[in-house]
Amino acid sequence: MNKLPQITLAFWVMKICATTLGETAGDLLSMTLNVGYAISSMILLSVFLITLLTQLWSKTYNPVLYWIVILSTSTAGTTMSDFMDRTLGLGYASGSMILIVLLLMVFALWHLSGNSLNVNKAQTPRGELFYWVAILLSNTLGTALGDFLADDSGLGFAGGALLIGASILLVVALKYCTTVSSVVLFWVAFVLTRPFGATLGDFLTKPYEKGGLDFGTVGSSAVLAAVLLVMIAGAWYVQRRDSRQPLAELS
Repeated sequence: MNKLPQITLAFWVMKICATTLGETAGDLLSMTLNVGYAISSMILLSVFLITLLTQLWSKTYNPVLYWIVILSTSTAGTTMSDFMDRTLGLGYASGSMILIVLLLMVFALWHLSGNSLNVNKAQTPRGELFYWVAILLSNTLGTALGDFLADDSGLGFAGGALLIGASILLVVALKYCTTVSSVVLFWVAFVLTRPFGATLGDFLTKPYEKGGLDFGTVGSSAVLAAVLLVMIAGAWYVQRRDSRQPLAELS
């Protein structure tokens, strides 16, 4: 049984909310609370492993559990990227290249394992495990790319978000107007929505003099968490309703 959600517009909206919240929440832990990138990464990776094991043990699709794991990959990806790029001194460009290579290696191993990279067919424990490793790396990569666009490219937070947003619209156009593989486009879009969330998160939290809206990590995280909770509740309701329909038809 497929334990992953259908890829709809609501999925992408929730993905952007989750990745933006992951950016602000990761910064809240590592910078606002001054925990540091290394310790924050260890804490959040531990949370990811716990939520991942729970997801792998689950027998059916659970929207609440699924989006908790997505959020844990997003927050962990934020601090992991910052640890690589800032604490280790690799820089955004070098960190992004390393993560791209690692992500491509995961895709290659995933393909060689005999499991489909199509997320609608990730129905085996091994396929699901590759799926979550790819998501963790793509969220970490997205953070590095978003920081590179915002800080090193000269575009700033708003400019970086506009560039990534235009790239996402291009992917949508390729989806509906060409025969490019849907699997390839899904993973390109998945990676791109992360830097979009990262730059959007920076735009919300950074002070006015740095080109942001100065909402702060606490205020931005609270608003994004509220929006995501409402959407998760809606997804849970729809999933429960759809699961009851076959029983109603038989009665």
